[in-house]
Amino acid sequence: MAYKFVDNYREKGARKRLVEVLKKKGIEDEQVLAAIGKVPRHYFFDETFWNQSYKDIAFPIGEGQTISQPYTVAYQTELLHIKKGDKVLEIGTGCGYQTCVLLELGAKVYTIERQEKLYERTIQVLPYMGYKPEFFLGDGSKGIAKHQPYDKIIVTAGAPFVPDILLQQLSIGGILVIPVGDEQTQKMVTVLKVAENDYEKIVLDTFRFVPLVGDRAW
Repeated sequence: MAYKFVDNYREKGARKRLVEVLKKKGIEDEQVLAAIGKVPRHYFFDETFWNQSYKDIAFPIGEGQTISQPYTVAYQTELLHIKKGDKVLEIGTGCGYQTCVLLELGAKVYTIERQEKLYERTIQVLPYMGYKPEFFLGDGSKGIAKHQPYDKIIVTAGAPFVPDILLQQLSIGGILVIPVGDEQTQKMVTVLKVAENDYEKIVLDTFRFVPLVGDRAW
């Protein structure tokens, strides 16, 4: 696949304006804002829709999925408290935008996607952009057991509950961020693994994600 995208002053200026919007909406982590300011979000859009790429909105990417609203990406990322070198499991690669933000923060990312067409597209686009996570195709609701434990786990689709199998794959002291609710709206939930069978859960703001589909989800 040949890509002809460019990232010049126009695009960089649009990202700066997006970062200012996110600040006004309450995102405070300077590293997260810097990462958002580096990832060329327009690469995930057809050129016809360039003018939508730096608006703070979700946008369809095919297969019934969307590229997440930048505020949502920043919000979830901020909750993870990423440190350089953190081993992160991402459930739901989608187009790979969230993946790129995690990589910009210095994380080692393992990302899984169940939609084969999205997976095939992303394994080409992200390396072209210079981002190289570990890609997997499969049921993300079950995690990726062979690479556990993870310092952080992020779920980018709405789940009906917190899958126990993901908690098992989290390291002690690790953080899981997952939207939990029905198929229309969810509450953002953070889970801190205090000990092997001891967790602290915090329920936060309301969001709307596409459903997490799989054996341990919808």
